[in-house]
Amino acid sequence: MVTDPIADFLTRIRNAQMATHRIVEIPASKLKKRITEILYDKGYILKYKFEDDNKQGVIKIALKYDPQTKEPAIKDLQRISRPGLRQYAKPTEFKRVKNGLGVAIVSTSKGVMTDKEAKAQNVGGEVVCYIY
Repeated sequence: MVTDPIADFLTRIRNAQMATHRIVEIPASKLKKRITEILYDKGYILKYKFEDDNKQGVIKIALKYDPQTKEPAIKDLQRISRPGLRQYAKPTEFKRVKNGLGVAIVSTSKGVMTDKEAKAQNVGGEVVCYIY
């Protein structure tokens, strides 16, 4: 049984990239679907597809690599807020990820969004993870 599904989501992506897999399958949830959409919008993954298997569903993610060097597009994934220690931040307290090159994913009262979107809407929330 998985006690932290978001950490499992990030670990599956990290492990698939280390093994240079093209596609990774992850059990679906609303939060994972939204994180996947953000990863696609920011250019960290090639494609994604949500499949319904009459249970909870599956997210299929096509990972992105550099054509010449075969380096993955995602350099680092870090889980920030975890079940044992939740991390919350106000819009003025968001830290820059890799000097502004990375993205922080924040769960707010207005939905899951990036730190930049949360700052623009002046809303704080739980800092789920950092992606660079």
